[in-house]
Parts: sequence; C-alpha cells; structure tokens
Amino acid sequence: MQPSLAFPQSLAEKYRPRRIAEFVGLDKQRKILAKLAVQPFASAWLFVGPSGTGKTSLALAIAAEIHAELIHIPSQHCTVAELEESLRMTQYVPMAGKTFWLVLVDEADAMSDKAQLALLSKLDATGMRDNCIFIFTCNATDRLEARFLSRCRVLEFSTYGLNGNLVSLLRRVWQAESNGATEPNLERLSRDAKNNVRESLMRLELELMSAEPIEVRE
Repeated sequence: MQPSLAFPQSLAEKYRPRRIAEFVGLDKQRKILAKLAVQPFASAWLFVGPSGTGKTSLALAIAAEIHAELIHIPSQHCTVAELEESLRMTQYVPMAGKTFWLVLVDEADAMSDKAQLALLSKLDATGMRDNCIFIFTCNATDRLEARFLSRCRVLEFSTYGLNGNLVSLLRRVWQAESNGATEPNLERLSRDAKNNVRESLMRLELELMSAEPIEVRE
C-alpha cells in the first residue's frame, strides 16, 4: 500500500496562529479582539501596520472564533461591482453553524475611491447589518477618506517591543524543525528582519535549509 504523501508548508504558514491568544506580542490588540470574539457585534475595524505583523491572520482567527462565514475581498478586486456582489450575500442567513458574516478587505488603501464611497452607507449605523463585521487591513491610511476612517475602529499593528517574544517563538520552531542542528543567532535574525514575524520565519527557514545534518552513528 502506498503511504499518503505529506506536502510541506512554509514555516510562516505552518506556524501561523489560528487563535487570538496564540499571537506573539500585540497585547492590546489581542485583549480588544478577544472581547469582540466573546461578544461580537456589527462593526467596522481597520488594522493598520507594516506587512507581516499579523493583520490578516488575526482577522482570520476572529472569523474562526466567532464562527463567522468569511467573505475575503483582495484589494485588486475591491471595486464597486465586486463589493455589491459580495455584500449581497450578507442579506442571507450564513451557512449552517455560522452566526455572523465577516467581510475582510486586504490592503484597503489600494481600493478605488468609488469603492470607498460605496462603503460609507454600508458602514453607517443605519446601514450596518446586525450580524456583519467588516475588517479592513492596510499599511497606511494616507489614501483613505476621512469619512471612511471615521466609521472604523482603528487598531495599529507594529513590531515594537516584540523582540523577546519573537526570539522565543523562533527558538520553539527551531527546536521542533532542526533535528538538533546548531541554533543560529536568533536575536540577530529577528533584529535583521526588524522584528517582522513573517520575515523572521522565512529567514529561519533558510537557516534550516542550510543547516548541517546531524551525523547518526550506527
């Protein structure tokens, strides 16, 4: 019988946190969003910060914890027509076992001006559906309208103060994946990656690929 094949994953995906409590750092954000997960309510959120700080992953974790049906709209598809088509789904009851809709729009600062304007009425208290949560992510807010920003609860994501927690994470990953190979300088690795979790894991992946295998004596 042929054994099943195990397809490898990148470290960034394999160790991507699935629960809010699993995220490294982000203490304030985790506290706020853990309360949202316990008692979800119709609202709009904007996660702002550098790439690789966990904005999208945290949005996915929220969707899982509140048992929400996810509508994921990439920025390049965030046009008025795409929005209308996606949001039309929120008029219906979510699929079996789901209680909320969660609309996730990545890189919201890249969406068209018309799309922003179309969202204004959807994010108003009078236009918001009772069982729908919007989460937008972006690196900066320069291109977002003040009227749009005023309708969102803004959470800032950064790598500030993350170093100690990140090194601990990298050490756990190295011990799990390296088969006992000599540990690289994890402090320097995380510092060179500017404490970016995703980039740190990719750098660690390269260290693992270049590590000398352990010699096994018979």
